[in-house]
Amino acid sequence: MFRVKICGITSIDDALVAADAGAGAIGLNFYSASPRYCPLETAKAIAAAVPAGVCKVGVFVDATADEIRRAAELVGLDLVQLHGDEPAELLRAVRPLAVMRAFRAGSDFSAVGDYLRACHVLRCLPRMVLIDAMHGDQYGGTGTTFDWHLLDTNRFDLLGIPLVLAGGLNPTNVAQAISIARPWAVDVASGVELSPGKKSPQLVRDFVAAAKAALAQAATRKERHAEQ
Repeated sequence: MFRVKICGITSIDDALVAADAGAGAIGLNFYSASPRYCPLETAKAIAAAVPAGVCKVGVFVDATADEIRRAAELVGLDLVQLHGDEPAELLRAVRPLAVMRAFRAGSDFSAVGDYLRACHVLRCLPRMVLIDAMHGDQYGGTGTTFDWHLLDTNRFDLLGIPLVLAGGLNPTNVAQAISIARPWAVDVASGVELSPGKKSPQLVRDFVAAAKAALAQAATRKERHAEQ
């Protein structure tokens, strides 16, 4: 599983920048209403260009199971990110594809727990859970943060599934976010961009370096706490 994901990749050049910076995953957005929309043929070329070992994540919003399977096969996706209002049954319908389920965070996390328990009953728990900021009716990429302490106090709702933190992250706040929320991984789109869909190489490098350092520090603190 990846630790740092650069999402909203729309070109081979930006994908290679992310890979060279040390990102473990890139996100290819197949939601046509997004300013970071990536057509399937472009995504296929990007996926073919990135080094082996970089996780290729396809971002979908309320797509059908057939559309998801077709895109995953054509592009060669390693992980499917469901970022809309998909029911738990869709995770079962796309098996055996690996799924990361995204949720937009409000003050009440009980809906997340209810959803994941439904997945447990259906035997289709997601591989990872991504928590993004809630901002109107937009599906991510808004540059909006939320109260990271909510993830610490509501962690039991995630049923032990690895947490991916998103929502308004950038090179200057990612270390603080990791310290508070204690995620397994982080995900960024707008926080490393020159414009929607166009990444800043310097911001990408700065973000990956800051995130990896903070994740390493968090792991060290956890180890020390376990030894006490």
